[in-house]
Amino acid sequence: MSKQDHAAVAIPPTAGGDPQDFDICIKLIDQLWALRQSMLERETALKTELDKVLPEYRQSARNLIHYLTLRSVDLRPLQDQLSRLGLSSLGRSESHVLANLDKVLGLLHRLTGQAWQDKSAQEPAGSSSSRELLKKHTLRLLGHAPTGRPVRIMVTLPTEAATDFNMVQELVDAGMDIARINCAHDSAPDWQSMATKVRQAAKAAHRPVKVLMDLGGPKIRTGPVADRPPVLKLKPGKDELGRVFRPARLHLRPIDSTELVPNVDASVGVWEVWLARLKAGSSIHFTDARGAKRHLLVIQNDGSGAIAESLQTAYLTPETVLTIGGAGGKKKHATLVCHIDRQQGALRLFIGDSLRLTKEGLGETGGMEEDSNELYPDTAHVAVTLPQVIDQVKVGERIWFDDGRIGGVIRHKTDTWLDIEITQARPDGEKLTGDKGINLPDSQLNLPALSDKDIEDLEAVAAVADMVGLSFVQKPADIALLCTHLQRLGREDMGIVLKIETLQGFENLPELMLSAMASSLAGVMIARGDLAVECGYERLAEVQEEILWCAEAAHMPVIWATQVLEFMAKTGLPSRAEISDAGLGVRAECVMLNKGPYITQAIRTLDDILKRMGGHQAKKRPLLRALKAWSGVGTTATDAMLEALKKNY
Repeated sequence: MSKQDHAAVAIPPTAGGDPQDFDICIKLIDQLWALRQSMLERETALKTELDKVLPEYRQSARNLIHYLTLRSVDLRPLQDQLSRLGLSSLGRSESHVLANLDKVLGLLHRLTGQAWQDKSAQEPAGSSSSRELLKKHTLRLLGHAPTGRPVRIMVTLPTEAATDFNMVQELVDAGMDIARINCAHDSAPDWQSMATKVRQAAKAAHRPVKVLMDLGGPKIRTGPVADRPPVLKLKPGKDELGRVFRPARLHLRPIDSTELVPNVDASVGVWEVWLARLKAGSSIHFTDARGAKRHLLVIQNDGSGAIAESLQTAYLTPETVLTIGGAGGKKKHATLVCHIDRQQGALRLFIGDSLRLTKEGLGETGGMEEDSNELYPDTAHVAVTLPQVIDQVKVGERIWFDDGRIGGVIRHKTDTWLDIEITQARPDGEKLTGDKGINLPDSQLNLPALSDKDIEDLEAVAAVADMVGLSFVQKPADIALLCTHLQRLGREDMGIVLKIETLQGFENLPELMLSAMASSLAGVMIARGDLAVECGYERLAEVQEEILWCAEAAHMPVIWATQVLEFMAKTGLPSRAEISDAGLGVRAECVMLNKGPYITQAIRTLDDILKRMGGHQAKKRPLLRALKAWSGVGTTATDAMLEALKKNY
């Protein structure tokens, strides 16, 4: 309606009698009509994409397009004016965009005395029906939420779950609703065993527990680093004054034995004949790797092994000779120390250091090492597991290692390696080992959606899982490729979880959602670990909010993942910050916990948090349940008024 049309109506001012409010209403009507028209035009322009969407997702896809149109402009000035009039400011319209807009338009028309015709036939979802759509899609993908808790709990299974049924049963009894199996670890027989035990434990608990299997995906990692020489350090406990309060305890066992005993600091193999000569009170003499004279006192020998103690720090290597006897004319007897494991290799990196990332080779701290026709300089170097990234990156782009602990900038590039200047590390340096993640947030990478291993792993996934996690998904073609393989395996019914863990995946999220809607039931995982490194920790809070909004517009369930109650799962004691973080998970449909020695306790804590917060929050919408904490504070309402209110609800 044009301004001339408004003027011709000659309607009296709004109920408040303020001509300024009337003018504001007229202006708002024009703005909202223009916005509404833009939504419908964009929907028409994307008709080809919408026609590909499965019927059960058609209304959700339309609403997603309307939401993207709504958020393509800055609505803050318009929101201020709507709030001034006491109307909805569109701030919670994600799930029913057009319906909310029409509701506001209808009220504005009535405030200005204009006629309004119901337009619900054009709206893909209303306030109530949108919740039903999300509920239906969530139920199909993730299953039922437990009574009293609106959010499901997913738990990553440790390797031990393949052999320990009691462990799996404890997880289910504590509140695990979905078991996650990470295909980047363990093997197909292990996954099969884990899934079987989950099904058995769920049956015993008389409730369903779903299984999600995550494909490893094109994860860029550091290659192996040369192990350090095998050295065993024995160190007694000392107080602030250097006085020993606990000796170092060494277990001595036969060479061919792998038996370990508790309450010792280390275990080594020795010659069995020599071991048989040890008695409680025997003294073992040796010269350690530094040339220091040391001795051990044997405190017991049960025939299968002995335990000896040391009051001094000592370093043992496979060349260390242990000797007994020799005093009072006795013959000396000696043995070599055996079975000292080589220590994991690591590169120590400081700010300003140079690191060479190569297409192949064993990582080392430096030294002149011949490689093809070139010599590595005296600098640290390590290979990358996906060598093609070296061809795709550019000088000046950032690179991060080990979940962002080490940062650098690419300074030089050849066909076979990159030279990286380390720009972020702690003052005392950082250790970089093999199999650590690499992130390249500035680089436009073209990597395969599914590796050869992923395609092979899909055979096991199709056999036992309810859902498959598509790691590092970046473009719609990635989803199409996965669906092709699932169809080949006869599992078109399998749910797909889009793991958003790269900047490109986040930027392409709407296209990814539309592609998933055209193929199968789907959900979104906010994989906050890699995503934080990719987009920057400062921006993570903003990015995860935007993913939640976009998913709600698509009526698509969200899994809130990575580092939820991680400190508690590892130590048994939660930090204050992670308790608050876990509470935010109530805005998703599922929260994921990673493995740890105290995971059962973490599940119970999360269960309690989500039950409490479920009464206060539903997506972005705060729920105003009765607050009991302040019920004793004086109120202006009488008891009779309160009772009348209670009867109406």
